Amino acid sequence: MFEQAFKNIDDILHKDAGCSSELDYTEQTSWMLFLKYLDDLEHERGLEAELMGQDYQYIIDPEHRWSAWAAPKDADGNFDHNNALTGDDLIDYVNGELFPYLKGFKQAAESPDTIEYKIGEIFGEIKNRLQSGYSLRDALEKVDELRFRSQEEKHELSHLYETKIKNMGNAGRNGGEYYTPRPLIRAMIDVVQPKIGETIYDGAAGSAGFLCEAFDYLRQGGRAQNKLSTSDLKTLQDRTFYAKEKKSLAYVIAIMNMILHGIETPNVVHTNTLAENLQDIQPGNQHDIVLANPPFGGKERKEVQQNFPIKSGETAFLFLQHFMKILKPGGRAAVVIKNTFLSNTDNAAIALRKELLQNHNLHTVLDCPAKTFLGAGVKTVVLFFNKGEPTQKVWYYQLDPGRSLGKTNPLNDADLQEFVELQRLAANGKGGDSEKSWSIDVAGLDQATWDLSVKNPNAKEEAPLREPQEIIAEIIALDKESEAILAKVRELV
Repeated sequence: MFEQAFKNIDDILHKDAGCSSELDYTEQTSWMLFLKYLDDLEHERGLEAELMGQDYQYIIDPEHRWSAWAAPKDADGNFDHNNALTGDDLIDYVNGELFPYLKGFKQAAESPDTIEYKIGEIFGEIKNRLQSGYSLRDALEKVDELRFRSQEEKHELSHLYETKIKNMGNAGRNGGEYYTPRPLIRAMIDVVQPKIGETIYDGAAGSAGFLCEAFDYLRQGGRAQNKLSTSDLKTLQDRTFYAKEKKSLAYVIAIMNMILHGIETPNVVHTNTLAENLQDIQPGNQHDIVLANPPFGGKERKEVQQNFPIKSGETAFLFLQHFMKILKPGGRAAVVIKNTFLSNTDNAAIALRKELLQNHNLHTVLDCPAKTFLGAGVKTVVLFFNKGEPTQKVWYYQLDPGRSLGKTNPLNDADLQEFVELQRLAANGKGGDSEKSWSIDVAGLDQATWDLSVKNPNAKEEAPLREPQEIIAEIIALDKESEAILAKVRELV
């Protein structure tokens, strides 16, 4: 329905001097999509109020509504080119009037969980990068062709937007940090099994892929495919998903992605999660479930490290401490982390493994193959743990799709099906061991290092490498055999 419009928008942005990569295309498409969505939302709410015989209080003033400046219509409902700003006039209006007006909503908003606050936050962080008012006019006309009125329309838009985010992951310039492969996310959710009424949190949201997939899972009734009540749907909208994101572009994309999936006012806070002192996290701030793929390899300043009992410059180690603290007792987590976390010998890694094993049940470790994350040169594992009980046994699964992963051959849902099925057996005490999976007893670990390295005892042994002399002898024997065969052939000729 809308695929061609998305392609046309990208073509327009590609030709503008202010946009140079997929990251820019997604950023610029996002603010235009957001304002079009807002206009459709207000139109819908206005009609509902009218049917109820009530007045609707519009969020946006008349002169700054989409229909006034982006897509004015004539009396017949057709695009009114005579009254549409274009060229330098359009750029001057967007940069000098519209964005400052929208930015002002943040100060006027009653609280951070309102749509008004989100408007102010987004337009305080994002900039219009298009330099040509004619390119901007063309892009606005294409965006105006998109509609957010029906579930089918929103579903297609969310799918197209996800494709844009995936392309960002392939675009370099750290684009990969915005995208976690969706089949991996779905498998993580399938193991954790969230339920209606539980809160789900991601403190390093990126493009909010974990929350969007969890929303789809719950909206479809979870693993049992239960039908949801009106009350359930309201709980999903308002009191289920919580996120934090530090980077401006990712924050905007996260909000837009959640809106397109059907969450009207996403609870995404624009903040540095690690700047929060762990001592300040109270039971009222804790969550039932954590799903996350925090950034790794980054270095945090000394003052940020002071917020954590286990000091480390490694960003992922600080995030893991944050996640352990923000989980409610009995809460469940699935967190992606570098596989070197399992065996690093530095003090922070050892202390963190000890904390994880003694105060949480690290029941499952999923070992991911190389190139699971496009553009990332590190191998990763997924840690699945529950808070409040020590680990007795860890079940490992070594994911091997039987092929080399890459941009044209990414991870798919079928690759993870065996993991999900065997994990279910292991969790229920019904086995789960295979050539790719095994368990270890924590009691047998070296308590000086708490090393959790992935060492598969069930893997088939590879044929041992032969000595060079043995190989040479075989070549000579084969040569002699060939000579004998050729001699017989000559006799026949």
